[in-house]
Amino acid sequence: MGSRTITVAQSGAADYRTVQEAIDSVPLNNTRRTVIRIAPGVYRQPVYVPKTKNLITLAGIRPEDTLLTWNNTATKIDHHQAARVIGTGTFGCGSTIVEGEDFIAENITFENCAPEGSGQAVAIRVTADRCTFYNCRFLGWQDTLYLHYGKQYLRDCYIEGSVDFIFGNSTALLEHCHIHCKSAGFITAQSRKSSQETTGYVFLRCVITGNGGTQYTCLGRPWGPFGRVVLAYTYMDACVKHVGWNNWGKAENERTACFYEYKCFGPGSCPSKRVTWARELIDEEAEQFLAHSFIDPDSQRPWLAQRMSARIPYSAM
Repeated sequence: MGSRTITVAQSGAADYRTVQEAIDSVPLNNTRRTVIRIAPGVYRQPVYVPKTKNLITLAGIRPEDTLLTWNNTATKIDHHQAARVIGTGTFGCGSTIVEGEDFIAENITFENCAPEGSGQAVAIRVTADRCTFYNCRFLGWQDTLYLHYGKQYLRDCYIEGSVDFIFGNSTALLEHCHIHCKSAGFITAQSRKSSQETTGYVFLRCVITGNGGTQYTCLGRPWGPFGRVVLAYTYMDACVKHVGWNNWGKAENERTACFYEYKCFGPGSCPSKRVTWARELIDEEAEQFLAHSFIDPDSQRPWLAQRMSARIPYSAM
């Protein structure tokens, strides 16, 4: 069975006017992919993909033209779903919440438009396995991108924020992504709980930029004691503090956190000045983090290769 395509346009010249209506139309426990083609526009409403609806694709033409935005914060949530469904606090405040597995987004901007100083304000929470994002933008301040659970692949994406703006306990590979630090804070807050967990974030061939200031952001701090983040072949501009990493005020985290760098460069890459408990990997150690197998480990049942080959240019539809 091939995929099914439905369309969304605010003008009404499509199957649905809102993204949520299109998602709601997908059958429960569906077994074939539904591609939701979203016409350019600013869609101001929270979006929820329930765990009963897998295999959904949201596709725009250009991320700058197709914006899914809302302004919930951890302390103020206005949503069409009940708190018992989406959760409360930081967990429930995502402008978009994805709980259905095998989700794909292409050429979409996910934004939380709450102003700076609003506290935790998530643009998207992903609590789902085997999710991929191609050429997407994630806009916000604190807690922009909540990679909470499952395995995710992000390629050619733009992610901005200030404090802990890529966080959670998923297993994620971010390749060729642009990370932009808008003000003082921490890029990552990975929350791996034990050394047995295989979770962590890998940034491969990424670019980290700032607002023109120097030494005002850290690469990360451990939200969970075993937080794991790897940056490889990544450019860091002068916004990155020379110490690089932060222990979140707990000296004991220094014994368990796994913060690694490998062949990074740029003015913010200062291996000799990093905290002593973070380190530069050697070639043999880095190998496991530099391939898609980090998030797609089962060679008998791969998911990512099929996903990458299935991308269809909008113009081909």
